[in-house]
Amino acid sequence: MSASALLRKLLRALAGLLILLLGYMGVFTLRASGADYPVIAPASAHGSWVRGAYHVHTRRSDGRGTLEEVAAAARRAGLDFVVLTDHNDFAPRAPARVDGVLIIPGVELSTPHGHLVALGSPRPLPPSAREGGIDAVRAAGGLGFLAHPVQRKNPWRDWASAPRATGLELYSADTMFREATARPLSLLLPAAGAYFGRPEHGLLMLAQAPHEATERLLSLASAGPMVALCAHDAHGLPAYEDVFRTLALYVAAPPGGLAEDPARAAAQVTQALGAGDSLCVFRALGEPGPFSLQLPQSSAGPGERVARVGDVLELGLPPHPSERVRLRVWGSGRVREDGRSVELTGPGAVQVEVWVLGPGDLFGEAWRPWIVPSPVRVLPRAAGI
Repeated sequence: MSASALLRKLLRALAGLLILLLGYMGVFTLRASGADYPVIAPASAHGSWVRGAYHVHTRRSDGRGTLEEVAAAARRAGLDFVVLTDHNDFAPRAPARVDGVLIIPGVELSTPHGHLVALGSPRPLPPSAREGGIDAVRAAGGLGFLAHPVQRKNPWRDWASAPRATGLELYSADTMFREATARPLSLLLPAAGAYFGRPEHGLLMLAQAPHEATERLLSLASAGPMVALCAHDAHGLPAYEDVFRTLALYVAAPPGGLAEDPARAAAQVTQALGAGDSLCVFRALGEPGPFSLQLPQSSAGPGERVARVGDVLELGLPPHPSERVRLRVWGSGRVREDGRSVELTGPGAVQVEVWVLGPGDLFGEAWRPWIVPSPVRVLPRAAGI
């Protein structure tokens, strides 16, 4: 067989394979176009929360959009704030409102031990903060969050220093995508096909339980305060607006709402993030409404997320069909028969999440993460308590 004939056969084979792959993806596109969202009927308002995007990149580093484009996407998605975290940006913008959206400056530091998001420092961090990492951010009065701590590219490697961080990214959109690349036929291509039919559905298909990150979180939270965040890690592909409509960080609104002054409003959001007064919400499934996780008064002091063995955590959920919502618990706890409370069974830490039965990848239905608060530290039951 001549070389030209062999080349033609190869090209025809490749064309046939491409057609098969497009047809395979197209099945998921059709499925997604008929998927109904939200799964939980919208709450009357998200009034007790302000919602935003955390860990967002612009053209100042490796993002695809300008500040103005990111703000416009956030406004269209109904967000109140965006936390910008361009890589090693040691001259960040001042807090501002752009297109009605509060812009909060931060930075993603490339440290010797992995990536670290720094927020809330009263003054810009020096370039030497890359070497100092968590301790440098703390010394400057800022908050440090471990970015995509368990993903294969740039994981966090110095777990001895991790307890000094404010928290870590439990759900990371960038990590979800990278994990999907390891399953190209069973997850990545189906999700890409679904994205063309309905972006939220395609992105939700990537939301798997982050088992390794959860184990790290519980280990750290057992020893001291540790905040769990969800990170968009948005670069503009997928589109900013699509990611913002699927996932958001909900922060407890201060009395009277966010301050008019951008610097004061940014400080309010940052303070709430540092205290764990936030929720990760896959908002395409529904609004969290009046969600609450009530800690026993006898066990937790002001501002603490602490309880004791034998205590019961009571959850307040928005109205929902009981068969479509369930609690999932990791660590030192178990769901009680009422399905709305968690009994603490041993010392350590407990992570409670609310999951929703939503449209399946191709057929039927599948459980998806919906509302994710920060963990609770569980102390032994003291004598006489």
